[in-house]
Amino acid sequence: DTVIPEILPTGITTYEHVVSMPFNEIEGKDDLERAERLVQKCIEVRGVKIKVTKVPVPVPYGSAFEGEVVRRADMRIEFGGKYSRAFEYLHMAPLNEVVDGRVEVVGPGFEEVPEQGHMDLGIVVKVAGRGMQEDFEPVLERQIHYFINGASGVQHIGQRDIAWIRISKAAAEKGFNLEHLGKILHARFHADFGAIVDKVEVTIFTDPDRIAEWLQEARKAYDRRNKRLADLTDESVNEFYSCTLCQSFAPNHVCVISPQRLGLCGAYNWLDCKASYNINPTGPNQPIKLGTCIDPVKGYWTGINEYARIASHGTVEEVSMYSIMENPMTACGCFECIVMLVPEANGVMVVSREDSSMTPAGMTFSTLAGMVGGGIQTPGVMGVGKYYLLSPKFISADGGFKRVVWMSSILKETMAEELKAVATREGDPELISRIADERYVVTVEELLAWLEEHNHPALAMPPIF
Repeated sequence: DTVIPEILPTGITTYEHVVSMPFNEIEGKDDLERAERLVQKCIEVRGVKIKVTKVPVPVPYGSAFEGEVVRRADMRIEFGGKYSRAFEYLHMAPLNEVVDGRVEVVGPGFEEVPEQGHMDLGIVVKVAGRGMQEDFEPVLERQIHYFINGASGVQHIGQRDIAWIRISKAAAEKGFNLEHLGKILHARFHADFGAIVDKVEVTIFTDPDRIAEWLQEARKAYDRRNKRLADLTDESVNEFYSCTLCQSFAPNHVCVISPQRLGLCGAYNWLDCKASYNINPTGPNQPIKLGTCIDPVKGYWTGINEYARIASHGTVEEVSMYSIMENPMTACGCFECIVMLVPEANGVMVVSREDSSMTPAGMTFSTLAGMVGGGIQTPGVMGVGKYYLLSPKFISADGGFKRVVWMSSILKETMAEELKAVATREGDPELISRIADERYVVTVEELLAWLEEHNHPALAMPPIF
């Protein structure tokens, strides 16, 4: 309890030599909490690494359960998807602002929600570590998908603000609750990323006001991360990156991520993959040497084709980075949008995961998703991250953004300024107003009439196939 002179790092040592922390000056509501903070400080100062050997949940946990699907008939509760909102956000903080192991649920649990019901959810993870960097945030955040899927009876799809989680009746009956989501994340981040993460604190939000507050904060971070690549082009690098994180759901799917084409989940861009590889050189994000360029217009490289053939277990022979009509990239089930050919209109439609309405294809997003996912290569259909729509490389081999004839209105509204800039880049500032959406058009006949009335450029472009 005596205040003593402190000896802090001078650049020679990694950790502090002597730290003064009188017990009665430690913040805490009682001696137990002060003692816990003292122990945490000791661990922090000496650089002791925590490793949780067993994930503390009441259901079996392990890689064998990754990819498990919870059907609606077996579902106890659902977060996100068609009827509710779910998001996840990871950010770093100073060591003294994170209480390791703290898992807090802010708002009611799902116990009072009727069986097969739904509710909004926000998962906010705060991490700290001497080796942690801001560039690592999206890399760790994307691991939430992988970590939660390890629990038996729990299904996780999507990411960022389009996460979708289901908990089965069987898991709930065994006592699985919202707090256990946080316990999983605390244990796994320490186990898998202990080299850079020293502390993990998780807050689960179900309170509507707090969800709205944190969702706004999360979206600012998502936007900031998306804009880091503004000046980097595919031609300026000699390697792209793979992402096989979702192979538990789609064993033959592989994402190829370039500076101008982010992952179809929208959560990983080229810089994120580079950071991920630096953190875990044997992980899901591997550098792909481009090799010889076979076709710069369609985006064929020998290195990409060789990697796709190996990673897809021989299912995919070639991948065109810039075409939807010829050997498009495969998809898992985490895509933010579906791009699909509308042959009658000589263009494509873009359907957002958040749009449950009917499309000119005569199918809703959920039905279309069955045609896109599963690692199947289907010309004329592909899953994409929504910010890929802004890239100059977006289906550039097929005519680019001017081919978009129909788009979910939520994309027009939430990306209004970005889409306006794309329209200007394409030489038609009024292009977005020429693109139909579900508020006015739900059939092919209505779409053709709209395109004629608004003089959409796709009608005058060369045939798309």
